[in-house]
Amino acid sequence: MVNIRDLDPSASPLDYYGAELRRLREAARLKQGQLGDKVFCTASLIGQIETARKVPTREFSERVDAALGTGGDLTRLVGLVLRSQLPHWFQPYAEMEAKAAYISTYQAQLVYGLLQTEEYARAVLGVWNEENLDAQVAARMERQRILDRENPPLIWVVMSEAVLQQEIGGREVMRNQLAHLLGLRSRKWVRVQILPFEAGAHAGLDGSFNLLRFEDDPDLVYTEDFVQGHMTANPQALREGSLRYDHLQAAALSVEDSAARIARVMEERYGHQPEPDGRKVA
Repeated sequence: MVNIRDLDPSASPLDYYGAELRRLREAARLKQGQLGDKVFCTASLIGQIETARKVPTREFSERVDAALGTGGDLTRLVGLVLRSQLPHWFQPYAEMEAKAAYISTYQAQLVYGLLQTEEYARAVLGVWNEENLDAQVAARMERQRILDRENPPLIWVVMSEAVLQQEIGGREVMRNQLAHLLGLRSRKWVRVQILPFEAGAHAGLDGSFNLLRFEDDPDLVYTEDFVQGHMTANPQALREGSLRYDHLQAAALSVEDSAARIARVMEERYGHQPEPDGRKVA
């Protein structure tokens, strides 16, 4: 069992969550193991979350709320906790992304974060550092909840064909990721275009960028390097970004032809092929 220690609830959203979990459990007169039995986890996990040593998931929060009859207190709080696990420099962008009415993005190397599968995200985030990887992945998946809102943003993605060809996480992960992209066609507010190799030199050679448009706030353009992100409402930057994006959309395949290109790459490159040890990839 994790040793009980005092928490400063004001130290971070994670500390506040842990203090609240402990308060609610003790109010229900339950020991850590007893609560663990009710929500199908170990006493050790309860203790680690209560002492801010482990990040809770949304599923865990929902189970605890149901077990303790809290009225959804922890489920409402866990979103704040997960957002706090994003890199500090990225959090301002994530907050604006969640408020946007229209998101248009050009992606040169990776599937846009809002459209990544959990396995693909894990492979991307684990490249440099696997420390706290579960929390990082959970935070990225939490960002995607805006897709399930009653009024989600319109998301238009132009993606280099290189994104489809760059094998991230292995063939099975890539096949599932491309299948996920194809499945998004059923969402009328998500559109994906592929910029094919045959387009040659194009307006996105300088790298990926995002444009965010809002109902009431100024539009934003966002870029990032390997150190931090850069977000601006500068009119000249917005004009340049919008012009480049228009050129990229014009050079890209249509939405229908893009889906066909994704399906072709999925089957030809990541289909039912043997792994190096002879195993088949489904």
